[in-house]
Amino acid sequence: MSPRTRRLRDVLSAALTVAACLVLPFGALAAWAVHQVADTNRYVESMAPLSSDPAVRGVIADTVGAGIVHELTDRRELPPSAAPFVHSAVDSFTRTAAFRAIWDAGNRASHEAVLKALRERGDGPVTVDLAPITERIRHELADENVPLAGSIPVRHARVAVLEPQELRRLREGLRTLEVAGVWLPVSAGVLAVAGIGVAVRRRRAVTATALGTAVGGAVLVVALLVGRAAILADLPPGVSRAAAASVYDALTATLRQVAWSLLALGLLVAAGTWLTRRRFLPRLPRRSAERASASATSASSATPTTSPTSATPTTSATAVTPVTPAAPGTGEARSANPSLQGRVVD
Repeated sequence: MSPRTRRLRDVLSAALTVAACLVLPFGALAAWAVHQVADTNRYVESMAPLSSDPAVRGVIADTVGAGIVHELTDRRELPPSAAPFVHSAVDSFTRTAAFRAIWDAGNRASHEAVLKALRERGDGPVTVDLAPITERIRHELADENVPLAGSIPVRHARVAVLEPQELRRLREGLRTLEVAGVWLPVSAGVLAVAGIGVAVRRRRAVTATALGTAVGGAVLVVALLVGRAAILADLPPGVSRAAAASVYDALTATLRQVAWSLLALGLLVAAGTWLTRRRFLPRLPRRSAERASASATSASSATPTTSPTSATPTTSATAVTPVTPAAPGTGEARSANPSLQGRVVD
């Protein structure tokens, strides 16, 4: 292989590896958005632990308790002094299994309404009817012997969860994510494999790809931390930061696990490649020396040699010059013929 070809292959391998490492974080983000957030079952499963979160339960108890007290006070069915008892009853209810079932039902209803609106052509606001949820709350409170549970009104109140202008923007984003969530991870894998296949030194290419994967995972981790801080900093007044942080952590739990997995896997593969190189590298010079020695031995065995002190008569025209005796005390024999000087062994 010519040096020019080797150089071109190295450059192409480096370009493919860099492209794969750049595409990887975006592919992981798109796949998470499509397969985790845009899937109702996975969304409900991700939000289910929040029903036991103290901050979330506190916000729900305050909001629902205040709404019940306001409604019953306007209807003059509850004195204002009974508000703490209502709040305490609602807070106790948020610790039960019935509340967790209602929590899952409410998340499922709102998520299905949003997905249906995103996949259809309607331009109106996305609303959720709270009547079934309120009916279930009243029934569960009555079973728990909560005072005045039967007085809770059940109305078909539709709450808007998504405005029309936000709906149009999210609809376009969902279409893009559905395409990117499939092709970006596949493209990252194809680019990485192509970069390793084209490389002249494939062990080095594997190490570079592994380190790039680790860097991509670290970028995702940092992006999640920055996004969390930005969202909590932009909360409107009156919104619980602790509850918002719990919701953000629950939604991004899977993406966070993927990011840490990419970081750990990349470092592990890079370390394994380096250790195996350090293990087998000392054997290379020894093998080269053995091969060179074997080649020299085979070459010498194939070539006939003559002894420099041989006096065997030949039929050639060149006469053999007799060897003169060495000087006393030298212990050496020198040839009188200058042409044989280099062949005498000291």
